[in-house]
Amino acid sequence: MLVRRLEDIKGTDDDVNHGNWVSRRFVLKRDGMGHSVHETTFFAGESQRMHYKNHLESVYCIEGEGEIEDLSEGGTYSIEPGTLYALDKHQEHILKAHTDLRLVCCFTPPLVGPETHDEDGSYPLLDDNGSVIRR
Repeated sequence: MLVRRLEDIKGTDDDVNHGNWVSRRFVLKRDGMGHSVHETTFFAGESQRMHYKNHLESVYCIEGEGEIEDLSEGGTYSIEPGTLYALDKHQEHILKAHTDLRLVCCFTPPLVGPETHDEDGSYPLLDDNGSVIRR
């Protein structure tokens, strides 16, 4: 059984700060679960274009307010506590935070750990050692 607490992750390699967001990575590929689970705080006033070409993502909001704009299929949706969105077709999107957004994110395939967004807003697919398999 895996049991991890936020305080155990802060300040470690699994605490990834990108500048406009911070991702605390609770479950990663090395855990063998087939998905990864992160708590991500996206800071108030920030906006980021993303396009996960190599991963599917589900996101559940536990705190804050914002919106997601679907650039692939169209539509803009409000995000508030209790809202889940799933990028089930690798949709390109823009996430905007009106206040700090605390989000629980699940990725399939799982992240290895050090990933940050590349120039087109995607995470590369990494092997167990962190080497790029596909961009």
